Amino acid sequence: MRLRGRKGILESIEAQPELVVLDATPHKGRWREFFGNDNPIYIELGMGKGKFISDMSVRNPHINFIGVDMYDELIRRASEKARNAWEAAHGTAQPPNLALLRANIEGIENMFAPNEVQRIHLNFSDPWPKAKHARRRLTHPRFVAKYMEILNDLGEIHFKTDSQSLFEFSLNSFADMELHMRNISLHLHKEELRDDLVLTEYEGKFVERGNNIHRVEVVIGEQAIAAHRSAKHAAQMKDQAAETSTEVSEPSTAPTVTSEG
Repeated sequence: MRLRGRKGILESIEAQPELVVLDATPHKGRWREFFGNDNPIYIELGMGKGKFISDMSVRNPHINFIGVDMYDELIRRASEKARNAWEAAHGTAQPPNLALLRANIEGIENMFAPNEVQRIHLNFSDPWPKAKHARRRLTHPRFVAKYMEILNDLGEIHFKTDSQSLFEFSLNSFADMELHMRNISLHLHKEELRDDLVLTEYEGKFVERGNNIHRVEVVIGEQAIAAHRSAKHAAQMKDQAAETSTEVSEPSTAPTVTSEG
């Protein structure tokens, strides 16, 4: 993938050390020092032009976000989007809870320490449709194993794609690793646009075309799994209570028996 951008791209991102990180190595295990707080850390792998990660940081000021991509031009564009989004929403061009990291996802274990991340977003990743390229897919078990290392006890992976084949591959990948999945959707915006979820640039275009958007949440951390099981149990109990209430409220069709005096 080659991106044509304006001259001075590298100089532009180098001049933004408060927002752009060009080398993750010194920050591994110390990202909270970069942000100056202990808030949860959410990352997006392959952020593209940065709309999703910028909007997420604006909507959730008490969460730290890190957008990862390997291209200087995308980092530059994302920095502009982030500053514009924060200027419009909060009157400041300096996002306090966002970092844009230039890095190759292949080395994610060198960017984050074990248990340092709470959520990973994978949005419209390259599907790598050829079977011989399967190992390059970001939901391949070799990548998922790396994610599991850096996610903490509340860790989750949120995955969205317009590719049915990639979605099927991913569900099988998660299932083979015996991971818990929830909120599986084969057509995320079928009824109406999910405005409770932040859309990516690609997603907005796909929805306009009527394309199906597939989504799943993968529960990784022990506390997250416990909460997931508790929620499932509560939902089952609620359904059982509703069924019992319906049965009790229905009039009896059995014949009435009277005693003779």
